Amino acid sequence: MTARTPASSTRTALVIGGGIAGLVAAMALHKAGIEASVYEAYDDAVPKGRGSGRGGGMTIAPNGQQALEAIDAAQTVRAIGTPVTALGLRSWTGRHLAQLSPPEELPATRFVWRTELYEAIARETARREIPVHRGKRLLDATDTGAGVTARLSDGSLARADILIGADGLRSTVRKLIDPTTPKPHYAGTLTFTARVPSTELPSTSGVLYMCYGKRAYFAYQIFDDGSAAWFANLPHREPMTSAEAQAVGAGEWLKRLGEAFASDRTPAPDLVRDTPAEDLLITGPTETMPPIQTWSRGRMTLIGDAAHATPPTSGQGASLASESAVELARCLRDLPPGKAFKAYESLRRPRVDRILKHTTATPTATSAAARTATPKPAGPVSRALRDALLPVATKVGGAGGAVWGTWQFDHRIDWEERVG
Repeated sequence: MTARTPASSTRTALVIGGGIAGLVAAMALHKAGIEASVYEAYDDAVPKGRGSGRGGGMTIAPNGQQALEAIDAAQTVRAIGTPVTALGLRSWTGRHLAQLSPPEELPATRFVWRTELYEAIARETARREIPVHRGKRLLDATDTGAGVTARLSDGSLARADILIGADGLRSTVRKLIDPTTPKPHYAGTLTFTARVPSTELPSTSGVLYMCYGKRAYFAYQIFDDGSAAWFANLPHREPMTSAEAQAVGAGEWLKRLGEAFASDRTPAPDLVRDTPAEDLLITGPTETMPPIQTWSRGRMTLIGDAAHATPPTSGQGASLASESAVELARCLRDLPPGKAFKAYESLRRPRVDRILKHTTATPTATSAAARTATPKPAGPVSRALRDALLPVATKVGGAGGAVWGTWQFDHRIDWEERVG
């Protein structure tokens, strides 16, 4: 544990939200010498809404692993993750458009199941004896100027020097900081993830493929043991809540997904067909948030999706959240809360804004992930233009040739460097 400097007056912190971002923040604060307590709305050890069974699949980019390395927690990903050696882009016809490899000097991107990652980080949090209180949803908080008092759903109160909102896209803390912040927008697609226990398709040898389907987006990776993981964004005109989508039933959704990918000459039809209904995770609507203008007020601040929600297919959500958690802890270690929050935003905003712009801009190789999340499939002319330009953009665009952009993934945080 790193001792705090005399300049810092932060001794205790309330972390609202017990997901991955909240637990990483608590571990980072703990290393900074700040006593952190986590308050999670759900009673479950694996909070509802974050997946069932193995949960959805996700990737932890090299920069996310480097952030965890700074707080001695990178082993949580290494122990459970499967390396992603490259990103492949394909058209609905099966045409190979591009293949991007990660910079060789960086740790490989890791594919993980969200629930397994959550459980691994939760075990590490418990090992460090950081308290996590479940079944305690934040209702309100009062900033007294000298600290923050949180009022929780079970009638209890919690007090600390500062409060950190790690409570996701529908953050309660964000509303307390800025009541005028807009709500998330429905992006026009429903998202599905599945683990296929067994398939006859060959291993992709570590390549994660992203397919521009004729009617919907599809991504997949087939592992050496014959199992596979896939993700799909299915256009749906009317917004549906997660509960409404789940009520339709996995069998019906698999039927609709099969119809959506029936004409695609990619592994999508086979993988959907091979998926048992019990292994389909209906993750619900894709949602986006405009840039958040106000991250902090008084003794409250935001991290993760509460502050900077990334596109659903950017592959940077957990990694950027981990970076922010670690940088915030460094700032609070070295500066009093007001100055710490300003330093935190000055450190994080330029990088976050650049990544958000990069993943929502023109469809160059490194922004392809975000662009595939758009709700309306491309028409014939747009498809032809995209398929012609993507191979060129891969070679001459921001990806730096056939390598993912090093600037995005090589982001080392020097824990020992003093802030301010």
